Amino acid sequence: MVSGISSKMNPGKLPIYYYQQADVVALARSLLGKFLMTNIGGVLTGGIITETEAYEGVTDKASHAYNGLRSKRTETMYREGGISYIYLCYGMHHLFNIVTNIKDKPHAVLVRGVFPMVGIEEMQKRTGKKTSAYELTNGPGKLSKALGITVKYNGTKLTGNTIWIEDRGIICGDSDITTGPRIGVDYAKEDALLPYRFVLNYSNYLK
Repeated sequence: MVSGISSKMNPGKLPIYYYQQADVVALARSLLGKFLMTNIGGVLTGGIITETEAYEGVTDKASHAYNGLRSKRTETMYREGGISYIYLCYGMHHLFNIVTNIKDKPHAVLVRGVFPMVGIEEMQKRTGKKTSAYELTNGPGKLSKALGITVKYNGTKLTGNTIWIEDRGIICGDSDITTGPRIGVDYAKEDALLPYRFVLNYSNYLK
């Protein structure tokens, strides 16, 4: 392990209170290095979270809940933190988000990338790709497809046994993380420039 990244044994699921922190930006950063896991169709798959984006609810022009918007789709965001928020993008890509904060504070974190570690053969079947590298899951639509995540699992508790996040003790130093603006939210004008996207140099952990 190099460049500020270390690990320990005894992985465990993140507890519900972890997701209910008030600072969604700090939480999005802290998710880097955690393991996003699924048990769908009786098959375990997962990988290291390498890229996240924070969405700060009613005050964030890039958020689905901006200005207090409540709809059939966004209602999930207003629930208590610690559940999934999954929606279709362009009618074809299932995007996995984590609802954070307390009830009626619609914060969320979009998981944009994971490095495949567990159940790679199943990921290859689901995606139709032969690679075992980052290309399997280096995008929000890609990772959902590889991990079997669809809108069917919208609102799923992340403390259960279908979709969850594990802390395996990886500690990411500042030098391992790149911070910048979110992708594809130009409509948010000045909020599109907010430094709410975090990318992990995962290769340091894999050495």
